[in-house]
Formats: sequence, structure tokens, C-alpha cells
Amino acid sequence: MILSKSFGYALRGILYIAAMRDENRKVQIDEIATKLAVPKHFLGKIMQQMVKAGLLKSTKGPYGGFSLSAETLAMPVMRLVEITDGMEQFSMCVLKLKYCNGLNPCPLHYEMEEVKKDYLDVFTKNTFGDLLKDSKSDLLKSLAVD
Repeated sequence: MILSKSFGYALRGILYIAAMRDENRKVQIDEIATKLAVPKHFLGKIMQQMVKAGLLKSTKGPYGGFSLSAETLAMPVMRLVEITDGMEQFSMCVLKLKYCNGLNPCPLHYEMEEVKKDYLDVFTKNTFGDLLKDSKSDLLKSLAVD
């Protein structure tokens, strides 16, 4: 149960855009990719997926770019997990056994059930806005570390 690179890039991109919202401008993909040190084209595809899912807004043109709404800041991070990675990983056996459950557990079943619950708890109780509690400069510095 490891989250994908798409999840990481999407979360970092959303948080970067959220950090820039006080500047009252759209954030362009070139800026996000450069500041976060991530591949521009891959990030662009991910950000468009976030637009389709309603987490981001996109405007075309020379002054276009990405923005987000207050509704996105109030959403739990779990929404992003659902969009990028799906929920199957929280119900699948980590050993990929077909019939792993409480009646027929794999050697890691009970320990991984606790880990999965912890992950679900973290992603469900934390909103995107909750992740913006650091100062803007500290947040941006943490997002750029790859």
C-alpha cells in the first residue's frame, strides 16, 4: 500500500496553488513544475485530471493557469487518494492473496489492517486547508524537496 507518484505530484501541486492564492492570480504549469522540480508534462496531465474532478479550476490564455476554490480547501485529502490511486488498496491483501480476510488471514493481515486504518484516518480527517498551517515560505520549501 504505497501511494503513487501521481498522488504526490497532485497534492504538491494543489498545495502550491493554494499557497499562491493570496497573490490573486492564476498559477501556470511552468511555474508549478519549476518550483516543485517535477516533470512539466506529467504534472500537466495530473493537474488536468484534478480540473476534471473539480478540485482545481483552469483558465486558458496568456493570463490563464490554475486556481482553486474554498470548497477544495475544505475537502479531505481522501478525495485526492480516491481520484489518483483509488480505494482498492485499502481492501486488498498486501501479499495480493485472493482470499485474505479475518477468517483466512495472510501472515501480515492483522498488522496491515491497523496500518490501513491509520492511513484512512489521516487522509479522512485532514483537509487540504489543514495542510497549509505552516508559513508560506516553509510550506513552499517543503513542497520543493524531491
